[in-house]
Amino acid sequence: MSEVSKPPGTGGFTRLVTARPRLSLLAALVLTVLAVLAGGDVADRMRSGGWEDPDAESTYATKALEREFPDSQPNLLLLVDAGSADVDDPAVAAEGRRLAERLAGERGVTGVRSYWQTGSPALRAEDGREALIAARITGDETAMYETLDRIAPAYRGENGPVDVSVGGPVAVRQEMQTIIQEDLLRAEMIALPVTLVLLVMVFGSAVAALLPLGIGVVAILGTNAVLRGLTEFTDVSVFAMNLTTALGLGLAIDYALFIVRRFREELAADGDPLTAVGATLRTAGRTVLFSALTVAVSLAAMLLFPQYFLRSFAYAGIAVVLLAAAAALILLPAALVLLGHRVNSLDLRRLLRRGRGKGAADAAPDQAGRQAVVEEGAAWGRTARVVMRRAPFFALGTTAVLVLLGLPFLGVKFGTADDRQLPAGAESHIVQQHIRDGFPGSPGGGLEVLAEGRATEAQYAAYKERVAALPEVLRVEGPLVKGDSAYFTVLPEGEAVDDPAQRLVGELRAVDAPFDTKVTGMAAVLVDSKDAIAEQLPLALVLIALVTLLLVFLLTGSVLIPIQAVVLNALSLTAMFGAVVWVFQDGHLSGLLGFTSPGSIETTLPVLMFCVAFGLSMDYGVFLLSRIKEEYEKTGDHEQAVRHGLQRTGGLITAAAVILAVVMVAIGTSRVTNTKMLGLGIALAVLMDAMIVRSLLVPSVMRLTGRATWWAPRPLRRFHERFGLSEGESEPREEAAGGPAEQPASEPDGPRDEPSGGRRDTVDAGRS
Repeated sequence: MSEVSKPPGTGGFTRLVTARPRLSLLAALVLTVLAVLAGGDVADRMRSGGWEDPDAESTYATKALEREFPDSQPNLLLLVDAGSADVDDPAVAAEGRRLAERLAGERGVTGVRSYWQTGSPALRAEDGREALIAARITGDETAMYETLDRIAPAYRGENGPVDVSVGGPVAVRQEMQTIIQEDLLRAEMIALPVTLVLLVMVFGSAVAALLPLGIGVVAILGTNAVLRGLTEFTDVSVFAMNLTTALGLGLAIDYALFIVRRFREELAADGDPLTAVGATLRTAGRTVLFSALTVAVSLAAMLLFPQYFLRSFAYAGIAVVLLAAAAALILLPAALVLLGHRVNSLDLRRLLRRGRGKGAADAAPDQAGRQAVVEEGAAWGRTARVVMRRAPFFALGTTAVLVLLGLPFLGVKFGTADDRQLPAGAESHIVQQHIRDGFPGSPGGGLEVLAEGRATEAQYAAYKERVAALPEVLRVEGPLVKGDSAYFTVLPEGEAVDDPAQRLVGELRAVDAPFDTKVTGMAAVLVDSKDAIAEQLPLALVLIALVTLLLVFLLTGSVLIPIQAVVLNALSLTAMFGAVVWVFQDGHLSGLLGFTSPGSIETTLPVLMFCVAFGLSMDYGVFLLSRIKEEYEKTGDHEQAVRHGLQRTGGLITAAAVILAVVMVAIGTSRVTNTKMLGLGIALAVLMDAMIVRSLLVPSVMRLTGRATWWAPRPLRRFHERFGLSEGESEPREEAAGGPAEQPASEPDGPRDEPSGGRRDTVDAGRS
């Protein structure tokens, strides 16, 4: 083809991003280096909490107690093990008192109390071999970690006749944050090389395989810089780092896969790189833009929730999605213009075919790319024919299986994140497990009642008696009075956050008192968190549904397809939710996967997993629907369009899902249970969506709905004609000086079915 300065069909955006490709890539390199410098310490600035509602009663009470009664909120526990002796043995008691006095003299530590000073039965194990020293480390999270790092080595281990272990909420959070950072680095070291190998297998060309990986790295590093900036203004959860890595690699690879694949098709059909880039941006580029918007909307719904744990994932997710899309739509076209036909170079699969005779892999790069375009979708085309031929069977059977897989979620029990998120060998987890198993009540996990308003001793005593009479109460301690405020500690009969403890929260808040009362503690935080999620969840679901319906309508112009997309996407998540309960709540496979089941699911995790997995499902849905829509606009044949759409995108979507699943499984190797649940759960969701929903359920349902699939009332049709966009809106390809693009004679599974009354141009047969 002859060179032209402005190839036909090259729009303003294409000229903008390809005018100076070397300058664009150099600017991207500079910005990436700056992002590395800006976001290098982002993990150290993040926090490990964020599950509580900042406007809840429990949060108010916690802050008031920290301000007025700092000693009431111990966050450091020293477990003193006397071995075979009794904790009341004179030598053991003397050492226990010495340790407590020494701890009280540490800078940044207050409220030290021990069994040997108070005689409290809650601080003595039931077998008499262990006892506790409780204290509070003051300051913000960073200051608390610094204090713990400074003092813990001096107490940990053998101290005379006793052995000391360090635990408590501060130790749990610090250990969790450290493990998450270590595990994330390991996950990246696993995911990057495996992903590169998979991309080489998908593309054949090592050059093409490196492009998606480069886009992913740019998106991840850019998002780290964004999160680092956000930590100056708001709290950001350290867990969001995992989502940054997973979505940064996953979505960038998805978008780059889609664009590079389409570019190779266009290049094989036309031969001019700049023309191919223009056609790719008008088609696949628009699809990527729609996909990014749908994923961003799903993640943005988490901004409606008050917990900064969820909001952090929205910050990270929106940033990485937009950066991945921007890199794919700006940097990738510049690279493709520079590479041209060399995008098909370095076909490493040739090494595996030596001795088998000369074939497509041994051909010239452009011929290899053309042959790959012809051959890659044959099996998916045959799958589509089989599924649509037996559409009722596949539609009902697949739906039944998905619903069945989701049934365990009906038995979900919600809880709060605690030390059991950590591996069994973590010191703070061992301490808390000893306390759960061997101490009466729940030391450190009781409920605190803040009383505000002037009252007499008699009124406090009467209130205490009413609280002690509640059936779930083991013991009531206090009150400790300071001015017009006082607080009581209420120890529940069972564990700190089990169902009786949660019921007790409501009962305590209903007890009559001559003063204002506010209840806090682990169970109260859980109750308030569940209430906050239940309040905002309907709005979040409505927002996701409405915006998704609008975006898919703008893409397709159909009323029915957006409804199908929302319903089928929701169905694709059932296996994930069922597996979460069956594995992580009920403990099946806990030995194999290496975690301790707490018997519940952390309250915010299902919300997070729904938003992420639904967005990714829409990502794949948009890829498939856009190609179906493009074919339907050309031929008017509904069944041919569905078959062609699956044939052209089935392999692409499956490859993208497998690569994303590899990244999520790498995240799922984390030793922190919530991160393991997030990674493995979403990996399952994307595989089910790509291999079951997109391959079986979508084509069978669209076959059953027939041409009615594309119906829309006249006002909406006019609206779509004016504002809608679709992948099929490419300009007609003009013939180059060398003549029209060459048309393959047939596909491996036989000649393409021509729709009745439809016609495909020669150039279209080559490119789509």
